[in-house]
This record gives sequence, C-alpha cells and structure tokens, in this order.
Amino acid sequence: MAKRCLDVLVAASLLVLLFPLMLGIWGLVRLRLGKPAFFFQWRPGLHGRPYRLIKFRTLAQRCDEQGRTLPDEQRMTTLGGWLRASSLDELPELWNVLKGEMSLVGPRPLLMEYLPLYDRDQARRHEVRPGITGWAQVNGRNALSWRERFQLDVWYVDHHSLALDIRILAMTVVKVLRREGISGQGSVTMKPFRGNE
Repeated sequence: MAKRCLDVLVAASLLVLLFPLMLGIWGLVRLRLGKPAFFFQWRPGLHGRPYRLIKFRTLAQRCDEQGRTLPDEQRMTTLGGWLRASSLDELPELWNVLKGEMSLVGPRPLLMEYLPLYDRDQARRHEVRPGITGWAQVNGRNALSWRERFQLDVWYVDHHSLALDIRILAMTVVKVLRREGISGQGSVTMKPFRGNE
C-alpha cells in the first residue's frame, strides 16, 4: 500500500510539474520524426499480464527497398539518441504508473515475445509490477548481460521495500545525469534476448 501511494503521489506530481517539458518534447518529436510522437507497445506487466506501454518515439520510420523496417542502429536519430541518453523518452510512462500498470521502481518491462524464453527463476521478475527504473538499471542498465540483468531483477523481487525504492530513485537521478549504461555492447540499446542456450 505504501509503495502504491508513493507511485501515485510522485507520478501525479511529476505529470503536472513536467507537463510543459513533455509538451515541448512532443513538439520536437513531431517536428523531427513526424507522426506519431508517442510509441505504444504491449508489454508484460504484473504476473505477465499485457498492458500498453507509452513512451516518446525515438526511432525514425525507415525501411529498406523491400519495405522491411531497418535495424534500430540505422533508424536512431540525434534527437532520439538524446532522448534515450537523458531518459526523457520514458516520461510518458508516468501515465502507466498512475493507471497502476507500472510502478516507479521495478524490473523494466521487456517484450511479450520473451515470456516463453525465460527459465523459472527469470520469470519471477513478473511477481512485481514493472518499473520506470529498477535495481538492474542503477547497476549497469543496458551494459549488463541478460543473465546479470535477470539476476538483479529477481534480487529486487526478493528484497524490495519502500526504503530500497527510495534508494533506487536517488541512484537513478545520478545515473541519468552521468548517462551511464545507455547502450549494450555493439547495440544502440540492448541486443535481443534469444533465450538461455
């Protein structure tokens, strides 16, 4: 209950305080990347139940001659790179928090297609709501291997508390200012999870 109260209080306050900034980012994305300014995608939430995540779009809509979408590395723009490096693309997720689909702190929501690839221990990351930031994010973010990331997610599930959440939020501010762990090795974000083999 205390965690949910913190989520609602902080998310509602930030949505009001940061509305001018979010409006400005929306305008920049529309101007530089075109429509839509928001990126929507189904992600697994608490107990793996799907919900619709919302972020600012960071990738250009570019395709090859056959009409297939180009890799992220070829669609990343200067604006998109800046939004990701500053984590400003994540601000619309405060709405997901307010709706109860996410928490401020928890394992980052990954792709629906990863669900059948987890082993039993890795799947435990869905025993709590996904978060805008999390224990893995403040301990390496996208620079971690998938195995390391899942281990940190499960550690959080076993040890989460209000005090730990406040600590993670404070650490997140430092990490964002230092722009650490934004990209995985050889990728502008994180290489896709292919399973445990």
